[in-house]
Amino acid sequence: MVTVLTDARHARRIAERVPDPELPMLTLADLGVLRDVEVTGDGTVVASLTPTYSGCPAMAEMRAGVAARLRDAGYARVEIRTVLDPPWTSDWITPEGRRKLAEHGIAPPGAAPRRAAGPVPLVLSPTRRTVACPRCGSADTEETSRFAATSCKALWRCRACREPFEYVKEI
Repeated sequence: MVTVLTDARHARRIAERVPDPELPMLTLADLGVLRDVEVTGDGTVVASLTPTYSGCPAMAEMRAGVAARLRDAGYARVEIRTVLDPPWTSDWITPEGRRKLAEHGIAPPGAAPRRAAGPVPLVLSPTRRTVACPRCGSADTEETSRFAATSCKALWRCRACREPFEYVKEI
């Protein structure tokens, strides 16, 4: 006999452990894309995810990963919802997630830019920022490419230790 699991806290713990397909050292909870997990009256587990970017190519893998883990844990009915409002911000990456990024040689983002309500202003000049090297801690770094393997990261190089590294952009 199969037992129907209906505990939302248990389902959330399962979903929180799903790794991000692009940054596998992080879970979806670390990244802040797992928004909510609830169990409806009929026993359906509903997990809500917010993509880091609109059109994020990893969303299909995230959805499939959460659904598979929940089904493997015994939840027969699983629904994955995409939540776009409010949009994801890099501020949602947990302190644990930031620590894991740095441990794996990826510079975590700083604070996301604050914007007033209304239209997003067009800025044509490059943003100047200092990114500390995740390997040696030096602030003497330079951006080598605005885009890395994924659109949410940029490529940087440390002038002190000469090591290249990726940087998760603020959003």
